Amino acid sequence: MLCVAVATAGNTLGAVTTWALGRWGSEAFLARLLRLSAQDRDRAKRIFGRYGPWSLFLAWVPVIGDPLCAIAGLLGLPLTAFLPPVLLGKLARYAALAYLVSGPN
Repeated sequence: MLCVAVATAGNTLGAVTTWALGRWGSEAFLARLLRLSAQDRDRAKRIFGRYGPWSLFLAWVPVIGDPLCAIAGLLGLPLTAFLPPVLLGKLARYAALAYLVSGPN
């Protein structure tokens, strides 16, 4: 459980960093820094626009997670609305991985 907690906290802090870059950086700066293609940014904006903050439950998914977090910051989503879905998604990911590695014991 400690490993799940530490992994969740660390990965969530990374997502908060990406959110902060979106919040206080420019879209061009983000594209360069995170190596986001125009297609990645457009896809993230569509997902976020369609599903709102709960799309951030997918922040753990490779390729789309970082763009979603950056777009959330860029669109001005408050940290209080950003954290719950990101934290839940990352917790679910690491809990599932821990279960798969250790088994049902």
